[in-house]
Amino acid sequence: MGEAGEIQLQIAGIRGHEGGDDHVQRAGNGGACPPPAAAPRPALSKRLAWWAVVLVNVVFVLAGQSVATLLGRIYYDQGGKSLWMQTVVQSCGTPLAIPLLLYFRARKSSSSVAPAARPPLAKLAAIYAGLGFLLAGDNLMYSYGLLYLPMSTYSIICASQVSFNAVFSYFLNKEKFRALILNSVVLLTFSAALVGVSHGSDGSGSDIPKGKFPAGFALTLSASALFSLILSLMQLTFEEVLKSDTLPTVLEMQFWSNTAAACVSVAGLFASGEWRGIAGEMAAYRKGEVAYAMTLAWTAVSWQLCTMGLMGLVAAVSSLFTNVISTVGTPLSPVIAVIFLGDRMDGVKLLAMLIAVWGLLSYVYQHYLDDRAKEEQLQAGKISAE
Repeated sequence: MGEAGEIQLQIAGIRGHEGGDDHVQRAGNGGACPPPAAAPRPALSKRLAWWAVVLVNVVFVLAGQSVATLLGRIYYDQGGKSLWMQTVVQSCGTPLAIPLLLYFRARKSSSSVAPAARPPLAKLAAIYAGLGFLLAGDNLMYSYGLLYLPMSTYSIICASQVSFNAVFSYFLNKEKFRALILNSVVLLTFSAALVGVSHGSDGSGSDIPKGKFPAGFALTLSASALFSLILSLMQLTFEEVLKSDTLPTVLEMQFWSNTAAACVSVAGLFASGEWRGIAGEMAAYRKGEVAYAMTLAWTAVSWQLCTMGLMGLVAAVSSLFTNVISTVGTPLSPVIAVIFLGDRMDGVKLLAMLIAVWGLLSYVYQHYLDDRAKEEQLQAGKISAE
């Protein structure tokens, strides 16, 4: 009985001490409860950082793609003839990524955090080699398309890659195939088909081989389909194999897959015998040998920036979004071609370009609706939790 009374006294003393502390706190704030400290907002800062990364990659894609396509057309117009050389420069800029790779490797080695488990080296080597082989074939078909078609026509046909990517993303990446996305696919396909059946009106200031339009159209369309497949396979690799979308991972995939593509392209350059004519091609280049070397060098740099942006968007968002951003360059390239190369923007091309933009906006609006629905679900979940 005495022990019970002693316990009660101790409890009462503790409560009195807590009440006293609470009274002191309230008195210090004028009798009011202290305002809660401002909660940190890591989610907002992470979201802003994500948008910054996406914006930088978008700039890389649009600037790199437009400049590289323009320089590729200039290469042919000024006397360049090597298809394999054009294929090589689309993937030989990989050394530009080496400083960044070494920087992140040094940071990783000095970090105290244990590195995440990596897939087997043989598996990664097989994936990068396969992607490199596909990239080399895709680059070769794009080189043929750019040689056989005016730049404006070439760019509009390339817009069809969103249609192919929507299909590949549905089967490989489990993307939802909604009504507006289907509308976008149909419109972009129709835009490319409209250009294909109206090739008789392709007035251009560029040196386009006669009678090569059907081959150029078929090869560019095939290259667009293969490019879409490559982007979906890259997204699948990030999600299922690498299980990471960080910048070092993106740079690693870019470096090794493009290195493999460059090796295949160089092998094709020597196997085809085109390497024997490089010296003569440089000497006969209309703007001179320095201009020849600078055109190829800046084409390689532009394609490398574009590739870095493409892989960054695939890792951060999706392959379908990446293709949509790439297609945003569709209205830019024909305008650049009209200004710098003297391509003729006739009514059919203008109509095809407007249809492509309509299809693009249809796709973007569908994603806006999806994001809005997700935000409403999140808000509803927070309210019900409270």
